[in-house]
Amino acid sequence: MNELKGKRILMFVADLFEDMELLYPKIRLKEAGAHVVVAGEMQGNAYKGKHGHPCEADEAFVNIRSKDFDALVIPGGFAPDKLRREKKVLDVTRTFHEMGKPIAFICHAGWVPISAGIVKGFRVTSTRAIKDDLVNAGAEWVDEPLVVDRHHITSRNPGDLPQFCNGIIQMMSERVEMLT
Repeated sequence: MNELKGKRILMFVADLFEDMELLYPKIRLKEAGAHVVVAGEMQGNAYKGKHGHPCEADEAFVNIRSKDFDALVIPGGFAPDKLRREKKVLDVTRTFHEMGKPIAFICHAGWVPISAGIVKGFRVTSTRAIKDDLVNAGAEWVDEPLVVDRHHITSRNPGDLPQFCNGIIQMMSERVEMLT
């Protein structure tokens, strides 16, 4: 289970993240061999999920360089509403997009790519609560457990986490195969 050996994946965290949408991918991607770095406003700060699970930031947003990572995963919950107000978070997200690197977002996490201005013309999914936000930002919204369009990987909610994680691993594995 080392499909992602040597790959570095960035995840964002802020208070009120959806616990399962951060912890499940973090563990699953580590199982696949990736090195996962969680970035928050302050390095070492413990952020609390909606359901009380803590997650410590390995790094601060200000220290993140997109070139140091192979993919970006953004968990949902209410944290994306806070994250979308952070200039550095939006700059990093936009740079990942411009570089064509995988960007995976689930549930309410679509708020971050919306604010980064990178969803126009992409086919995506999310929780129904932000469907209008995505459509108004120019995305084509569909109600499916997993949508992969170019380098964007999206899912609706925690019930879609198996498909979401498999979509991330598959895209990153295909990219490794293309390079070898």
